[in-house]
Amino acid sequence: MSSSLGLTPEIVAYLAAANPPEHPALAKCRAETAALGRAAGMQISAEQGALMAWIARLLNARRAIEVGVFTGYSSLVVALAMREMHAGARILACDVSETWTQHARRYWAEAGVDAMIDLHLRPAVETLDAVLRSGEAGHYDLAFIDADKTGYDAYYERCLALLRPGGVLLFDNVLWDGKVALADADDPDTQALRAIARKARADARVHAVMAGVGDGLLMCLKK
Repeated sequence: MSSSLGLTPEIVAYLAAANPPEHPALAKCRAETAALGRAAGMQISAEQGALMAWIARLLNARRAIEVGVFTGYSSLVVALAMREMHAGARILACDVSETWTQHARRYWAEAGVDAMIDLHLRPAVETLDAVLRSGEAGHYDLAFIDADKTGYDAYYERCLALLRPGGVLLFDNVLWDGKVALADADDPDTQALRAIARKARADARVHAVMAGVGDGLLMCLKK
């Protein structure tokens, strides 16, 4: 199963025991996704999910954005946290894969949060631009980006515009299995991840910090 970069199985098990228990639909999603083979690496770790749920609670989040749904673990863990706080909470979910998101829809339904999640199956930039044109700038509390790495800059700008002051923007995979630290790694994805890290660090619009949870999580607090 997916776990944070560099953690031993023993530490992963310890974290699982120390953190709040997973909802049954989350545990099922994680276990069944692990059986998919290599693609399972696209799923966030359980400890990252616990952190994201905590961030949603800290923000008292009512409205969230997700770019990159895969089999639905991250959207489900955030939806469950938001449902505890607000009956009318909503997630705007963006993806391009009908195949993977069919799994997500099943887990959302099992957990009873499917009505909270608006899934758009088209390029995320198109969805986010449409939402901005509708006057939704500044109306979201949380955004999680876990999609094509070369699109991260475009998602950064659009999601930052959609977040309220005090909202949080999260980027997954910013350590890229350690490749970002290798001088000879210069593929487009690695370059894009280095660029978004530099951008966030220098951006006067946010307070940014990178943590080693999962495959690296870049967290930006909108000023």
